[in-house]
Amino acid sequence: MLRITGGRVYDPANGIHGEVKDVCISDGRIVAEVEGTGVRTIDASGMVVFPGGVDVHTHVAGAALNFARAMTPENQREAVKFIHSPELRAGIGGITPTTFATGYLYAGLGYTTVNEAAVPILSARHTHEELRDTPIVDKSCCVLMANNELVLDLLEEGETERAKQVVAWLIWAAKGYGVKAVNPGGVAAWKWGKDAKILSEPVEGYSKVTPAKIIASLAAIVNDLQLPHPLHIHCNNLGAPGNISTTLETMKLLEGYRAHMAHLQFHAYGGDGWNSLRSEAATLAEYFNAHPNLTADAGAILFGNSVTITADGPWQHLLYQLTGHKWGNLDVENETGCGIVPYVYKGSNLVNAVQWAVGLELLLLINDPWRIFLTTDHPNGACFWRYPEIIHLLMDVDFRRERVRKLPAKALKRIVLGDLDREYTLSEIAVITSAGPARALGLSRKGHLGPGADADVAIYNENPDRELMFRYPRYVLKGGQVVVEEGAIRKVVDGREFIVHPSFDENIEEYLRPLFEQYYTMSFDNYPVEMHRVEGADIRECG
Repeated sequence: MLRITGGRVYDPANGIHGEVKDVCISDGRIVAEVEGTGVRTIDASGMVVFPGGVDVHTHVAGAALNFARAMTPENQREAVKFIHSPELRAGIGGITPTTFATGYLYAGLGYTTVNEAAVPILSARHTHEELRDTPIVDKSCCVLMANNELVLDLLEEGETERAKQVVAWLIWAAKGYGVKAVNPGGVAAWKWGKDAKILSEPVEGYSKVTPAKIIASLAAIVNDLQLPHPLHIHCNNLGAPGNISTTLETMKLLEGYRAHMAHLQFHAYGGDGWNSLRSEAATLAEYFNAHPNLTADAGAILFGNSVTITADGPWQHLLYQLTGHKWGNLDVENETGCGIVPYVYKGSNLVNAVQWAVGLELLLLINDPWRIFLTTDHPNGACFWRYPEIIHLLMDVDFRRERVRKLPAKALKRIVLGDLDREYTLSEIAVITSAGPARALGLSRKGHLGPGADADVAIYNENPDRELMFRYPRYVLKGGQVVVEEGAIRKVVDGREFIVHPSFDENIEEYLRPLFEQYYTMSFDNYPVEMHRVEGADIRECG
């Protein structure tokens, strides 16, 4: 049993905004009160108390991360080493931290739950093995589906009910939590050397399946299956000048459905070429604000080294052509693809300057913090351990304007960031880093400090330097155990994995088995991930 006393508590989900009150913990959960002997007390006077952070969109495990590490040994050599101790395994941080270092680094920021946002079913077993090797934090993962040829073939034939059964079976086979749609139709088209840039045009290899049909069908299927998290969508035309029109068209297709818009910064550009690229964050925010069916994560960029990792193969090939950097590409059989390109965001670069501004503009212009969440699409826009830099920019308008003044003069004419005077409050930071993403993921025991919540708590020394404050929490508790104290890992615990088991007709296997025998290199019986591969499996209800 444990009592945190004297701290200013920020628990927006329960209407608590900086009140000095106790937080009590017993058996890994928040409780109303603890009594008797053996109660440990943490004096949090002069500190602020947050629910543990929840990252709704990150890339931390699986074959793509290993692909990226192998392609960028120079980044690994430059990364900060973790010193081996009886509690900590040796490893490296950097742009793509190793699995166990990822758990240490997230916990070291006050984060206790992460959602791996893009998992091919074919390699899900590998992903779960790596998530098992990522300590402290709880995990979930979204399964890639918008270019799965088994599903697209059924949509082509108009068999939407069978498509729903197949999607449900595939989610359970992967032991996933949600459905991710990346460049719907575009990755399938990339196998023909094409893309899917126009939502109303048929995908290469099909006559009836369009990106629009894929988007609307998957949104309806996810709703019908009553998954806790809505369709998680990476729009077509990511990163391209003028893609605001595609993003708005996608959002209109989603009217009437729940949907989560991934890394929205990469989808909010105007202009008709790289030389005319401009921010359309204000236009996008205006539409988004009027449509409460949508949530989003920022996908903000920060200047410096990164490595881009995405299933969006066509975009990665274009990025390779634009930069001349190393490029890796692979097709994941009938399901999806993967592209890797190292990248450096430069403040002196016009395009990068606009991108940097757009991520912050969206966070400031979308007026409901419960619907827009702090991410960098790690490692695409920046590493997750740089989140405190973004918090500083959101909370301090003078600091933000000082940074804006350093951008190229041409960029200043194409952004609105310098005109925005909104400053985030501590309560709003608690929403975008914890309470909001927990709600969007449907994790009812995360993101708050009310009775019954998981006892995941981050305690920060009050400091006017918000970046320093959020970079080094004084304490982090996971399940009621102190795992971080004074910036050091004190205890390593195993996290859980959240998965769902949507209902489906078990006879769907009779339909799928011969397709696997014909089209897959893996046998049907070896395809589903076994339950023992999933560390601390926590099956969440659908509905």
